[in-house]
Amino acid sequence: MHHPDALANPCINICRMDLANRYCQGCGRSRLEIGRWQRMSEAERAQVLAAVPARRASSSHTT
Repeated sequence: MHHPDALANPCINICRMDLANRYCQGCGRSRLEIGRWQRMSEAERAQVLAAVPARRASSSHTT
């Protein structure tokens, strides 16, 4: 069941893992975070989302 106040899944359908940093180049989450997203508490999701900007900034975007 979807709750209107639930933190949205940050997936943007660009699913490529940055092997150097081990985060998805699209959403900035680790494989574990992607797999657990539906089972995470709102606090856990908020913590992941707060870390995403720094991960994207340090991520190597290779094509």
